[in-house]
Amino acid sequence: MSASLPHQAAPPDEPQRPAEDRRHVVRRRALTLLIIVLLIGVPAGYLVISANQSRDAGKDKEDKYSATGLTAGWPSRVQRRLYQVPVPDPSTKVAYYETNNWKTSRLYVQFQTSAANFDRFLKTMGTDRSHLRQGDIAISDRDQNVTGWNFSGPGPWWGLVHEQKNPAPTHDVVVNMADPAYPMVYVVARTVP
Repeated sequence: MSASLPHQAAPPDEPQRPAEDRRHVVRRRALTLLIIVLLIGVPAGYLVISANQSRDAGKDKEDKYSATGLTAGWPSRVQRRLYQVPVPDPSTKVAYYETNNWKTSRLYVQFQTSAANFDRFLKTMGTDRSHLRQGDIAISDRDQNVTGWNFSGPGPWWGLVHEQKNPAPTHDVVVNMADPAYPMVYVVARTVP
């Protein structure tokens, strides 16, 4: 004899809900959907915006640091302190460029200042005019090529190399004394990490 399955009754028809209950269910579902959209959509939108801003900032930095030659303006205080290049204030024609690699970091700076400020600059660096040598182009051809500096114009040109014990930077300085009251100064500060 085979066992027969008990007969199951069909599910009862759901009772008709009043219209007010149906609106309540629809509102609750809409509210749930809105909350889900807000919890997922807003952070996702924020991430997209942040990613775009971050990418744009990275491109700006890449453009800045991949450029060759000098940037008009003052090096940051941190750069001036790290490389010990105390650009005097006031100075004009101020421009700089920084390069870094695993072997050597360099800060290239140029500025024009008064004779008194130039003397203060040298003193703050730990040297003075007595170390300058006429006709001594202390900045290498390599460093001149990086910045586009050309020291073949009218001078007289003076230069010095201010060496310091590691980790302090070494300074190569070239000065154009065509106008002794306002010398034009070129500095390459090198540090070895």
